[in-house]
Amino acid sequence: MSTPEAPSYAGSLAVEPAPQRIVVFDNVSLAFEENRVLEGVSFHLEPGETKMLLGVAGTGKTIILKLALGLLKPDRGRIQVLGHDVTRMREQELFEMRRKIGMVFQESALFDSLTVKENVGYRLIEEGMPEPEVEGRVREALRFVELEDTVNMFPAELSGGMRQRVAIARAIITQPEVLLYDSPTAGLDPITSTTIIELVVKQRDVYHTSALLVTHRLQDAFIMASHCFDQQANRMRPIASGEPVEVNTSFIILRDAKVIFDGTAAELAGSRDEYIREYLS
Repeated sequence: MSTPEAPSYAGSLAVEPAPQRIVVFDNVSLAFEENRVLEGVSFHLEPGETKMLLGVAGTGKTIILKLALGLLKPDRGRIQVLGHDVTRMREQELFEMRRKIGMVFQESALFDSLTVKENVGYRLIEEGMPEPEVEGRVREALRFVELEDTVNMFPAELSGGMRQRVAIARAIITQPEVLLYDSPTAGLDPITSTTIIELVVKQRDVYHTSALLVTHRLQDAFIMASHCFDQQANRMRPIASGEPVEVNTSFIILRDAKVIFDGTAAELAGSRDEYIREYLS
């Protein structure tokens, strides 16, 4: 991977003091008619932390991301994102807050009719940024994901893994304060999935961006917990046994609309909960 460069794209928003906690869910419940999706869910995301959301299909992982974005409102409870109570914000206020959030959708969700450059720079183009500045920022973001040579290509010309890397470039181009990943490795082969997770680890360890990451792949969680990004070698590597390296990654497991685990990799590995042990096996 190419040598990381400090992002120069600070965006047009005024710099504000970082909140003590990036995301807070406080006793959040949500149901669709008779279908209870979340029940009394509470957790928080610290600055620079990546929190993995695990659980079988239908346990509300993606719903948590939609609630954090203010796309859904809970039936009960409170949600704070970047110091704002999103459960009480008007749409215009939510729009301003979302400018500070990067979203990586499942299966990339690129616009097929736009080039890579237009996809990655879409938000900047919509905001009326001058073309030369858009060009520079797009190339910087694509350089981060090692796809600068795809700038004039269309999504149909890219592999699935390349499209997902473009989606990450689009998410980070405004240097967001928090990233939301919705199953970024879904449908990808193991080698390509590892490449995507390496970019997530790189963002975590180099730029310390706070993130919520939904995944159905336990392998993703294990890699996040056991690897770090070595800036000197410019690659992700395993953490050696006894090495004094801490990765700022934690884990949530959802079951039957509730959080049944919230903690570190060591705590997860040491859990005696029968369901968790079976799930991990």
